[in-house]
Amino acid sequence: MSYNLFLGIILLVAIILILIVMVQNPKGGGLSSSFGGGGAQSLGGVQNTNNFLDRTTWTLAIAMFALILLSNFSIERKGATDFKLNNTLEDVKTTPANTNNTLPVNDSLNK
Repeated sequence: MSYNLFLGIILLVAIILILIVMVQNPKGGGLSSSFGGGGAQSLGGVQNTNNFLDRTTWTLAIAMFALILLSNFSIERKGATDFKLNNTLEDVKTTPANTNNTLPVNDSLNK
């Protein structure tokens, strides 16, 4: 799969996830409260609608997380096979270590 296909699927899942979260009511009403008392019972009840929205939210969130992780593997990396670490230190020149560790003495202070 190409990266653009993953990107399209991720955007689609994100839009659906936003819509599902916006439909939910944090106090438990949400979509089920808009149908009224009798209508909600015919659609499976308040509790079943809330469970469906909760399960859908978690499923879409997990799917989006997995798609984002999997899209990393579909990115084309040109030049990645040409990268060599074996011979990186061949042309490096080192300077000899200083064996004289004494500091020069300033005789002008002793006069």
